[in-house]
Amino acid sequence: MRVVVQRVSRAAVSVKGRTVGEIGAGLLVLAGFAAGDDRETLDWMARKLWGLRIFPDSDGKMNLDVREAGGEMLIVSQFTLYGDVSRGRRPSFVDAAPPGEAEALYDEFVDVCRSGVVPVATGEFGARMSVELVNEGPVTLVVER
Repeated sequence: MRVVVQRVSRAAVSVKGRTVGEIGAGLLVLAGFAAGDDRETLDWMARKLWGLRIFPDSDGKMNLDVREAGGEMLIVSQFTLYGDVSRGRRPSFVDAAPPGEAEALYDEFVDVCRSGVVPVATGEFGARMSVELVNEGPVTLVVER
């Protein structure tokens, strides 16, 4: 599993002009799944995201996690995180989980995250989505397991 996580002051995702998920301050999580990812991987990633100390404390230092900062999470599926462009110019997605497996992993990951410490909004798996965000910092991390 590979995610790109951004600290945001707000983020929203829409499908065909209709907003399907939005948050205020928190984490925008673009999530890609590899063949072979399992529940242990999903649990590890959720705990990692919940515990990232990337929000400023009263001194302006990155010491708070998303819960301590009063934030939310917006999770958007993004299989292109597994695009391999090491050869040629067209990405290869052979390492990405097949669509059916990826959708099940995405749904399970969202469930795991919703069982946690902060409110969670989502995109729509498999849809052509528009993502709007204001990255604070900017803070952007790639997390992989």
